[in-house]
Amino acid sequence: MRLLLAEDERDLNRLITRKLTSAGYSVDSFFDGEEAIHVLSYTDYDGVILDIMMPKADGFAVLRSLRERGKTTPVLFLTARDAIADRVRGLDSGANDYLVKPFAFEELLARIRAMTRLSFGASESVLTVGDLTLNLATQEVRRGGQPITLSAKEYALLEYLMHNQGIVLSREKIENHIWNLDYEGGTNVVDVYISYLRKKIDEGRKEKLIHTVRGRGYVLREDKAP
Repeated sequence: MRLLLAEDERDLNRLITRKLTSAGYSVDSFFDGEEAIHVLSYTDYDGVILDIMMPKADGFAVLRSLRERGKTTPVLFLTARDAIADRVRGLDSGANDYLVKPFAFEELLARIRAMTRLSFGASESVLTVGDLTLNLATQEVRRGGQPITLSAKEYALLEYLMHNQGIVLSREKIENHIWNLDYEGGTNVVDVYISYLRKKIDEGRKEKLIHTVRGRGYVLREDKAP
């Protein structure tokens, strides 16, 4: 999934970005609210993490700008302000969650999983398509009960496909959700990673789950037709 992080403490920003990236997320990180507002005006994200006290525009201003454009992107406030009044204001402003510094990174990951799961309409922590399962909490992937080892990018791609099972996703849409603004790879990167996934998910199996829709993109679905 693709996340936006706005945190003006540079060391903390870099630490969170590094840990989220290692957990399989694509992250665009910024150090002030004005930058975040600008990027959110033309880029869609699966989740947004905002510090409240930032230069140029605080977290409340970023959230207000996002909601005024009609975007329902889930937002998590990450802040040192732990007074009840601050929490209430954050949630009443349209934030989905509120985490107080200092925090355990495992809790941040759990909260991100929870808010993004709801945004995709998933009520369970295990995604299932046919005999393929993906556990959002443990990142374990199995097909027919057998474990499958994926790289961070392969996992991110599979999770995105499973959240959108039955929906045809264009190469551009997949690239925009799996890779961040700094990505400068080749134009066929999506095709390459789809190929990697097919070898691990579908190769040697009668029922294929990853399908190419010519001229449109890719879709993950059960296809029981003969």
